[in-house]
Amino acid sequence: MPLRTAGLARDPVTGRIVVAMSGGVDSSVAAALLHGQGHEIVGVWMRLHDGADIRSEFRKSCCSLDAADDARRVAAQLGVPFFILDLEREFAAGVIDPFVSAYLSGATPSPCVDCNTHVKFGALLGRARLLYGADAVATGHYARVDWVADDALADGGRWRLRAAADPAKDQSYFLYGLRQDQLARTRFPLGELSKPDVRAIARDLNLATADVPESQEICFVPGGDYRETLRERAGWRETPGPVVDVDGSTVGEHRGAAAYTVGQRGGVGVALGERRYVASIDATRNLVQLGRRKDLQRREFRADRMHFVDGRERRTAFRAAVRIRHRGPLVPALVSPDGPARVAEATGAWIVVPDEPVWAPAPGQAAVLYDGDEVIGGGRITAS
Repeated sequence: MPLRTAGLARDPVTGRIVVAMSGGVDSSVAAALLHGQGHEIVGVWMRLHDGADIRSEFRKSCCSLDAADDARRVAAQLGVPFFILDLEREFAAGVIDPFVSAYLSGATPSPCVDCNTHVKFGALLGRARLLYGADAVATGHYARVDWVADDALADGGRWRLRAAADPAKDQSYFLYGLRQDQLARTRFPLGELSKPDVRAIARDLNLATADVPESQEICFVPGGDYRETLRERAGWRETPGPVVDVDGSTVGEHRGAAAYTVGQRGGVGVALGERRYVASIDATRNLVQLGRRKDLQRREFRADRMHFVDGRERRTAFRAAVRIRHRGPLVPALVSPDGPARVAEATGAWIVVPDEPVWAPAPGQAAVLYDGDEVIGGGRITAS
């Protein structure tokens, strides 16, 4: 697809835009589209941790030095400035530390949510104007942002965060933590495109990253084994404990509660004739409970740290569609304050009651709320 027919409307930002260039095809095309539309852009590759410098396991990661070189080559092709920005401290505090803490407490973290909230649209956005004199930040996320007029609002309208046009690539689930002031300075050039569209644009422009394979792993986890990160960051060691079945009977021994996640089927080391899944984890007692698939169906769950994208307070129950894992189904639900409205407002604690049971809502994972294709907000699952 030629650049001129990409189908993206020109946005109102006329100043400089910082593009977070990871070295992948998505962020490369995002930069190329904005550049082709006449925007002044600056390419920035974020150095997020030291693993890229010392480990071969990170070679294919977006955080590797190879990725930085790819991003630099694309910037050179476009003829735009390129910088490396060290955000290792911010990434450790906002992403790695919560990741480790979640697993050690028996929860399942959402590192991509934390990275977007605290690093890409937190630290990077904050430095965009300070260091580069930029008005906005753009990324290769598949999502959309637009402005809707509303005379009833003090600002005359609000910014909406919407799912991408291509549901197969939509990443809005990971972006629910963004605020109005951040959305005002955020651009997602790929929101109307599909992955084949993006590949076609990259090849049409002969970008150096046109055929770079997509990375599916957590960028700071060597070899894809998060337990190695727990060992190195927190000194975690395997401590065997009981595995109990849904009726409470002991059926085996595990190697340490942090080595498991709710919904996991394989790797528990227990054969009971019928498939079992991790139903719950009690890190305090170092206990892992199993259940049949039907035992993990939940008719309600609790979510806290609830954030609403439009910034408006909500003190009464409302209806929305909820998604409890990336690319999971959207399920209509009633969302109600957990206790008195003033308590829910202070703690961000809400009860979500889906119209039909949802499978294995895992503590620590994000529960994201939608109205059609608009992201209302979201929180972290705490209990079911």
